[in-house]
Amino acid sequence: MLNAVLSKLLPLIPRPIVWRVAQQYIAGETLDDALRVIRHLNAHNIKATVDVLGEFVHSRQQATAARDMYLTVLDALEAQQLKSGISVKLTSLGMDIDEDFCYDNLKAVVAKARQRHRFVRIDMENSPYTTRTLQMYKRLRADGYDNVGVVIQAYLKRSPQDIEDLAQYRASVRLCKGIYNEPPEIAYQDREEIRAQFKKLLLMLFDYQMFAAIATHDEQLIRFAIAEIHKRQLTFRSYEFQMLLGVRERRRNQLVRQGYPLRVYVPFGKDWYGYSIRRLKENPYMLWSIIKNTFRSPQKLLKTKSDKG
Repeated sequence: MLNAVLSKLLPLIPRPIVWRVAQQYIAGETLDDALRVIRHLNAHNIKATVDVLGEFVHSRQQATAARDMYLTVLDALEAQQLKSGISVKLTSLGMDIDEDFCYDNLKAVVAKARQRHRFVRIDMENSPYTTRTLQMYKRLRADGYDNVGVVIQAYLKRSPQDIEDLAQYRASVRLCKGIYNEPPEIAYQDREEIRAQFKKLLLMLFDYQMFAAIATHDEQLIRFAIAEIHKRQLTFRSYEFQMLLGVRERRRNQLVRQGYPLRVYVPFGKDWYGYSIRRLKENPYMLWSIIKNTFRSPQKLLKTKSDKG
């Protein structure tokens, strides 16, 4: 209940205050910012996947610009020999404009990535796009592209069937809990139900010998995955852990020191606000702190503004 109330207060928080917190989760506004972060991660034996922030575009010009930015990112990763793939959102490539147009943009990115020996993860967005996103993946596979993977969200009740359908492709799947607000008719709402579904889906991925990108910061799920990895004696070709930039860094580094493969999601770009709001909704403690900061005394708020120059 408290989380719901706090989420409704988010639009009242000034963007400069959100940006102060967002910088923990975002490499910066430019590609150079992202490359700097990836170099640092690589130096600590951590791989990356780059996300150009921006989604739900409604003009072909915006979608083409997003495509071209991903092509530029691939060139930059190759030029600097960084250990990183990319993650793309189909709504940024024109899914809401025309699906064939979107597919052409996506295929151009995946083809360039294949030339560069890079991997492309198709991000999963909210439920109206689930089926369409999976269809795009299957279309790419039918066209001979295998340097591409998808995301399955554990809280969606349909997800076990989606993994069943993907098994024939031996798909690379990033498994996460899910972050969008979805109705109870199609998505589990209870934390323990979501955890149980996550565990079930992870076992399915292992059983079907599909690559599992285990994307969670939940300690219970991390420990469950580790136990199963050791039980099955899985190799690095079978799995990796994935975490978001700026989240549970101490645990992330501990996993790396223990020898587990790990990849960090590195978003960058000027369209940082929507991504940041979703991150804050995931973290009610940080959200509460920001709201208190926003509505504190005028003298302190004035000092905050003056600090920004």
